[in-house]
Amino acid sequence: MTAPTRADPDAQVARWLDTDLDEWTRRVVRRHFDPLSGSPYWLGRVRQLDFDPRDITRHDQLGAFGPFPLDRLREEDPADLVPQSVPRPLAGRVWDTGGTTGTPCRVFYTPDMLSHRAIWRRWSFVREGFAPGRTWLQATPTGPHLIGNGVQEVSELHAGQVYAVDMDPRWVKRLIRAGRLAEVGDYTTHLLEQITDVLRQGRVQYLNTTPALFQALRQRRPELVAALDGVRLSGTQISADMYRTFRTALRGGICGLTYGNTFGNAACLDIERDGELISYVPNYPQVTMAVVDKADRSTPVAPGTVGQVRLTVLHEDLFLPNILERDQALRHSTDRWPIDGVANVRPLQTTSSAPEGLY
Repeated sequence: MTAPTRADPDAQVARWLDTDLDEWTRRVVRRHFDPLSGSPYWLGRVRQLDFDPRDITRHDQLGAFGPFPLDRLREEDPADLVPQSVPRPLAGRVWDTGGTTGTPCRVFYTPDMLSHRAIWRRWSFVREGFAPGRTWLQATPTGPHLIGNGVQEVSELHAGQVYAVDMDPRWVKRLIRAGRLAEVGDYTTHLLEQITDVLRQGRVQYLNTTPALFQALRQRRPELVAALDGVRLSGTQISADMYRTFRTALRGGICGLTYGNTFGNAACLDIERDGELISYVPNYPQVTMAVVDKADRSTPVAPGTVGQVRLTVLHEDLFLPNILERDQALRHSTDRWPIDGVANVRPLQTTSSAPEGLY
């Protein structure tokens, strides 16, 4: 699949939504397990499997791989998960996870993968009402964190100007683990001072940040929040009460939401009953999500039931089946999307060893 151009993102989304998932699954699995041009990591795993992956014909058969061992993404060369059919030497970015549970996981993103994420993000902007050609402030992690690529996504596909504030989520989590909560407060103040410095000029229409940081901004500088035309929030810790509070603080401005991480994203589909139900659908077909029984991660729960989120990455250039997320959600079925989504996402557990910090 060639990288889409800026001229046809809507047509590309339409093609993706029209994709047969079983056919796409066969295409991706066979690409990664091709004996001559597959990905070195998966070709090395073949002898450890009790089945031939090239015999898989349906998406629901991917459970045979079991949960993906995330420790491998802490130790493997990220290039080894990319099919050898992608020209070498690889040129591009390696992205990190937040490192909540230890050493960060790392994956390589090819241009096609970045384009897929960007086009779905633009689709969300349009659907939520964010106008093109506006000025944004991106107050999120940057550096090795994929969410920081939003600066390019906004400018290149939504014709925006973008200010940016850096944020190091690993440092915040380290402070929380150590019980240094006063320093967490100091770091939050440090971030808010930088955000305030940009917003007080009155040139920014939209803010992209996390729910926790936006909550802190609303509490300390409500007049700056009220002056915004909209905010887009990325993170798992948003409740119905928070959503209603944010809407009130924005005084009619847009409150857009997204859910995801370095491996794959989901767009907000619906906000119902004034935030009591917030549902998301994955960036199809390269990302799928299931909600599984916490005691038996191979078994999906019934629609409307709470379970653990299980994510599968089905990019032509990256295959990661059955990633068990640190989040729980309702299984959300809808006839408006090719597959199930998730709703009311929350951290699976919040402990001192796995803090979410400013997310």
